[in-house]
Amino acid sequence: MHSVQPRPASFRSQGPLRGTVKVPGDKSISHRSLMLSALAVGESRISGLLEGEDVLSTAAAMRAMGAHIERTGEGCWTVHGVGVGGLMQPASALDMGNSGTSTRLLMGLVASHRLTATFIGDASLSKRPMGRVIDPLSQMGAEFTASPGGTLPLMVRGLVPAVPISYRLPVASAQVKSAVLLAGLNIPGITEVIEPVPTRDHSERMLRGFGADLTVEVDADGVRHIRLVGEAELKPQTIDVPGDPSSAAFPIVAALITPGSEVTVTHVGMNPTRTGIFKMLEAMGADLTYANEREVGGEPVADITARHSVLRGIEVPPEVAPSMIDEFPVFFVAACMAQGQTITSGLDELRVKESDRLALMATGLKAIGAQVEEREDGLVIQGTGGEPLEGGATINSALDHRIAMSFAVAGQHCYHPVTVDDVSPIATSFPTFEAMMHNLQVAR
Repeated sequence: MHSVQPRPASFRSQGPLRGTVKVPGDKSISHRSLMLSALAVGESRISGLLEGEDVLSTAAAMRAMGAHIERTGEGCWTVHGVGVGGLMQPASALDMGNSGTSTRLLMGLVASHRLTATFIGDASLSKRPMGRVIDPLSQMGAEFTASPGGTLPLMVRGLVPAVPISYRLPVASAQVKSAVLLAGLNIPGITEVIEPVPTRDHSERMLRGFGADLTVEVDADGVRHIRLVGEAELKPQTIDVPGDPSSAAFPIVAALITPGSEVTVTHVGMNPTRTGIFKMLEAMGADLTYANEREVGGEPVADITARHSVLRGIEVPPEVAPSMIDEFPVFFVAACMAQGQTITSGLDELRVKESDRLALMATGLKAIGAQVEEREDGLVIQGTGGEPLEGGATINSALDHRIAMSFAVAGQHCYHPVTVDDVSPIATSFPTFEAMMHNLQVAR
């Protein structure tokens, strides 16, 4: 999925960032909109779809299992679904590229269909553990043949009828929750996921939108009980995918740390399970304003304006982590420019993302002059008080798109350019990132 030859790029301070931008569609919603449209009977229409490599991997996999998926314009797609239970045997292995979300959710879909699928991926994805999804899906009756350590390549043999289960999530993971619920679509009876710590709820919102019988109850201890009745019959939908808050975080942090900057990001998804990054930046003193707040397809949306701010170090509560887990790399960059100390904990999940993001961010930030202490489950960062970092280093991104973009943002406020060893992985989630950053600079 990535070019054989790495594509390095340097990022440097060139003055204030100004302008209005629209970031690509939400990756989580894009994946799910393709999958559920492929399981509906009839034609669904999707606009604003993220056309990054990860989502295209999902589209290719659903095509391989029988859905008719067609691009009709920029971000606009039509999907003719095969119905729940109608997925077909793929003719060859499903190449997931770098997409852990595609892999884990599709494992759930396959688990309750009468077919066998082999999942393969790039070098980075092939190191990521799949055991947390294999465990509940095995309880439902699916059979797995995985590489050592529960990694890709991996073969799933689905079972029909599979067995509905009640599964308590041992770790906060929207992907595991979604995989179990997607498997439950084609299983007679009630599939239940018990969620002690809330995670992003796009699957629940979208399943209901497509007509699934899904309920959520919160008990006296704040634990969510999500129940899905199978066998479901999904109805086609028209979906407008909001901008991805994970992608919006990059131009927003860039504006906050670069003197004289003011950047507006339009049509950003404001799902409360995804806005931890904005709340924590505001707790640091970030000047963020929200306009044109509305609801699109069951998801709250707003335009966000970020202005250069004097940030203060904070201690991030561990319970916030699930609502900003993908945004911590760029949050660490903001913390480096703040006054005083920022402490994060409860971030074990960052060690098993596309890379070990805690280790890579600690190493890279130290290389450009930041004061960082790496702990087992988080980083402690001593900020510069708003002064630029030294810069001048080449960063190992380890094929991780968010690491690459985070150091591109850091380069906006360094004395010397910051070079990222390979920016090609950015295409997995934000194909227009480099052009956007350039346009914000020349727009001043």
